[in-house]
Amino acid sequence: MQAPSRDFSDIPVIDISALSGADAAAQARVADELGRAARDVGFLYVTGTGIDEALFEELLKQTKRFFALPFEKKMDVYIGRSRNHRGYVPEGEEVFYSGSKDKKEAFDMSIDLPSDDPEYLAGNPMLGPNQWPDLPGFKEAANAYYTAVFNLGRTLIRGFAMALGEAPDYFDSYITKPPSQLRLIHYPFDPDAKDAMGIGAHTDYEIFTLLRATSAGLEVLNGAGEWIEAPPKPGAYVVNVGDMLELWTNGQFVATSHRVRKVKEERYSFPLFFTVDYDTVVEPMPRFVTDDTPARPGVKSGEHLYAQTLQSFTYQKERLARGEITMPDSAAPLSSFGQEALQRQAP
Repeated sequence: MQAPSRDFSDIPVIDISALSGADAAAQARVADELGRAARDVGFLYVTGTGIDEALFEELLKQTKRFFALPFEKKMDVYIGRSRNHRGYVPEGEEVFYSGSKDKKEAFDMSIDLPSDDPEYLAGNPMLGPNQWPDLPGFKEAANAYYTAVFNLGRTLIRGFAMALGEAPDYFDSYITKPPSQLRLIHYPFDPDAKDAMGIGAHTDYEIFTLLRATSAGLEVLNGAGEWIEAPPKPGAYVVNVGDMLELWTNGQFVATSHRVRKVKEERYSFPLFFTVDYDTVVEPMPRFVTDDTPARPGVKSGEHLYAQTLQSFTYQKERLARGEITMPDSAAPLSSFGQEALQRQAP
């Protein structure tokens, strides 16, 4: 198997519209493009998504209304009030591998399950109802956008399955009630901003991420240790490989180490972290295991996600310290995937 070349300087743009059509040859061509991008870059733009741009515009409008609320009103839905990691994330709440606190605030949501959902009642830490602010129109806009982009994720993962030599529906049985999160992120205007990180370098913990943002700032780390800019493109979604897809491919696809530079302009960012069901055991596919590349240890997908939140959110660390919750046995250290991890391991 040819070793991937990851010293990229450009991020590919792929039209995935054929994945929603009936032309098998066209689907195979798109899958091949996706596979090359995931192996060589781990970061790509997708177009031809079929998503109504009005959904994004309405989400952006409602997001601006929410973050313009007084701090006390936003704290009514503080994420620390939930037991399934949903709600408002104030500036400084989240700390990445570098140890620096981020200059941003966020609102975290996911599939909006009822309060009598069996897994929520059983104590699943990543599933259940969302917290919603008292803001007419906000819930409806957020849920509509979530549904559209989650369905895009379902289409995209069929393309990745084909890129891995599997049937298009290979992953479908793992995606019945996944804790795929949507974050609404606000970077306030800062006239004194220097060219520094706004979100510390990290990989995403799930299968892949689908992102829209309103301005530049996102950067991705290549195999040469250089940071490559990934500015928004009109109508396109940024896609980056996450930890679980790196693990499933035993490192053939590398989770994308990325960061956000601190920029002066106000910026909004909307990543949807597409993942599989909480109890899915992710381990390398046999075709990617050789004598030279032995299988990495498998993990339970939801436990990996939960463990990373316990290591990066202040309210979760405080719960751990008080003994209210415990770290999953399969927890991996922060920043144990992606180019940063590879470069730390290099001789």
